[in-house]
Amino acid sequence: MNFTRRNLTIGGISLLAGASMSTLSRAELGEFLGIGEGLEEFALATDAYIFGYPLVTMEMTRRVITNVAAPVGTRAPMGQIIKLRQYPDASFRDVTAPNADTLYTSAFLDVGKEPWVLSIPDMKGRYALFPMLDGWTTVFQVPGKRTTGTAAQTYAITGPGWKGTLPAGVKEYKSPTSIVWLLGRIYCTGTPEDYAAVHKLQDEFKLVPLSAYGKPYTPPAGTVDSSLDMKTAVREQVNRMDAAAYFTLLCKLMKDNPPAAADAPQLAKFARIGIVPGQDFDASKLKADFVKRVPQIGFDRIMLQFKINKDMKDENGWGFTTRTGIYGTDYLMRALVTAIGLGANRPQDAIYPTSEKDAEGKKYSGANKYVMRFPKGQLPPALGFWSVTMYDANYFFVNNPINRYSISARQNLKSNPDGSTDLYIQKDSPGKDRESNWLPSPSGDFVLMMRLYWPSEKRPSLIDGSWKIPAVKKVA
Repeated sequence: MNFTRRNLTIGGISLLAGASMSTLSRAELGEFLGIGEGLEEFALATDAYIFGYPLVTMEMTRRVITNVAAPVGTRAPMGQIIKLRQYPDASFRDVTAPNADTLYTSAFLDVGKEPWVLSIPDMKGRYALFPMLDGWTTVFQVPGKRTTGTAAQTYAITGPGWKGTLPAGVKEYKSPTSIVWLLGRIYCTGTPEDYAAVHKLQDEFKLVPLSAYGKPYTPPAGTVDSSLDMKTAVREQVNRMDAAAYFTLLCKLMKDNPPAAADAPQLAKFARIGIVPGQDFDASKLKADFVKRVPQIGFDRIMLQFKINKDMKDENGWGFTTRTGIYGTDYLMRALVTAIGLGANRPQDAIYPTSEKDAEGKKYSGANKYVMRFPKGQLPPALGFWSVTMYDANYFFVNNPINRYSISARQNLKSNPDGSTDLYIQKDSPGKDRESNWLPSPSGDFVLMMRLYWPSEKRPSLIDGSWKIPAVKKVA
């Protein structure tokens, strides 16, 4: 068998200590990977990197988003609601793969000291959902139209160790961690009239600590840390951390954001490299001769899952999974979703098919023109909404002449004479008569992401495979 350093790396470092690699001696593996000693520790370190990637990313995201004195734009201090008044634009870099279909109504909370009470107004039948993510990116509750309806409702979000009595009419949602990200989404068509209607609803939301519930409350000003990098994308900031800094932060975070009980077997292995929940990181147990390579290999393994994870489906060039929001012990999937779509919902609420290549298996390029055709009656089956969003190669929005980042039924798509519907995916306008169906692309490489919110579970359905995603074909 002809192994190279490259195919060993992308073939799965997680198997280094396993029987499937027994055809090579540890010395040979170490030579191929450039590691003199400590091969098993290296494998454990990359496993630990993947395990902790969601928690570290959530913390870095929290720091950036809350590093303001008062709510402004896409940011607000801890415990204060961010009321996004319009869709993000191409300058937005806080979260990968943002959407341009809903107005985020969100907040970061610390429920370690006391619960926080969220009051949701009567949404008047409008589609919305308000997922609550713990520090590990698990969606532990998701009130909204699908689950709890659109009437007014009030919840107390409590921390992992909290015990007490709540006021009448307040329902408890217990978070497994002190970090909580309320990542609400309210559907909006993007017209001035609909923006105004959603803004009115957003202004009726209330978020207060339990001790202030039912009393006048003025949120305190946030503390601004001038040393924080507020320009570099969060994912890039995480990826450039060295292993020692990364694991030091991970161990610190696990004190207030405990791993799940099901994680115990995995965590027991990490003690060998100085990672123990509730304790500071012991850097002396991490070998110096390979430590620099851990973040790079760890992230490569994460991104490789997009192509090889058994729970990733590949349909007409679109990859998707129904394993978002709740991950159990699938640490690779959890890390992958963190890397390409932090804040993803449970599959009952949303599925995110993603495509990097056309029907011929070639990378998308703005130098080409593409068409995505939906046969008559075969537009994406979703009870909430559907859309196709354009991203650059790093999963961020792209500047374009009509400021359109996603396309959906709200564009009043024009059908062909046979009832089919074409989406024109290209850099330049396909002509005024076709612009309603145009999704502008950048000049370079790009990625497409489809969103099906509240995907239909009745046939035709993406969930059971009775509805197929059309391929994107290059126009000759």
